[in-house]
Amino acid sequence: MTSTGITSLVDLVFPNQTNHLGTLFGGHALAMMDKAASICAHRYCRNTVVTASIERTDFLVPVYEGELTDVTAQVVKTGRTSMVVQVELVAENLLTGERRLCTRGTFNMVALDKNRKPIPVPPL
Repeated sequence: MTSTGITSLVDLVFPNQTNHLGTLFGGHALAMMDKAASICAHRYCRNTVVTASIERTDFLVPVYEGELTDVTAQVVKTGRTSMVVQVELVAENLLTGERRLCTRGTFNMVALDKNRKPIPVPPL
């Protein structure tokens, strides 16, 4: 049985992950989102996957040092060998419980066989 591979990764933002303003580096946010997209796509097709492209990423509001990040990914579309994965990064202030959507992105993942050649994925 195939699922949409919904994946959620939770982490804390430490000082070494932030810039001089105390906000999460964009590249680090992308890395967390790419990791979630990869796990999600892998769970969906049960094959090795790679990131083919990132269509769009919107940094809506900053994530601050000390906040929790909750990154959620879900397969929303499939092609012959590819999957489109929507990813959202939500920050949570652990003292107040306030949560806000900070970053949203669309990742295109491709399934590979043992020879690293694209292979078909199940339809959504």
